[in-house]
Amino acid sequence: MIKDMTIQAFLDGLASKTSTPGGGGAAAVSGAMGAALISMVANFTIGKKGHEDAEEECKEILAKSEELRAKLTDAIKDDVDVFDRVMASYGMPKETDEEKSVRATEIQAALKAATDAPLECARLCRDVINLSQPIADKGNNNVISDAGVAVLAGYAGLRSAALNVYINIGGIKDKEFADDRRQKLEALLNDMDVLKEEIYELVKSKL
Repeated sequence: MIKDMTIQAFLDGLASKTSTPGGGGAAAVSGAMGAALISMVANFTIGKKGHEDAEEECKEILAKSEELRAKLTDAIKDDVDVFDRVMASYGMPKETDEEKSVRATEIQAALKAATDAPLECARLCRDVINLSQPIADKGNNNVISDAGVAVLAGYAGLRSAALNVYINIGGIKDKEFADDRRQKLEALLNDMDVLKEEIYELVKSKL
């Protein structure tokens, strides 16, 4: 499992001449790191003197961030799986008209799957950004800089996943599907750059 690789092995894989892991996996890792950092700040806030008023909210944040971390970790493998499917579809035989038709159909189905996987990753990363706001507001100031790193990691994951959506949409012939996914992505991206900066400045004001 790719999620069980060491950091060094994962980075070596990214740097190598193999196509996976690639940018999609890196996007999921960025989002997962953001979620993990939210959990860290929550864990350093829960049970700490002076933070009693934030106790219950931080417990709720922790539960959500851990769920996001698990989903984004799974998204690393999802990225590899859909990419492998796309490559396999392009490698299908194309000698006869029937083979060409089957191949073309599978290529389009694979590209749709390869669009939906990073779109889901983008949605999860947006959730990380949104969740970093309350932890930056209520979290333990001794580790509040980590809330800032969390929002930046989530934002990097969001924008990176978006690129993988765009590149796969480009090869999809089903205009209705392509337009739908593009609109969904734009909705996810909407105002996230502004929110990211607001959270970053909130964290900075506490340092």
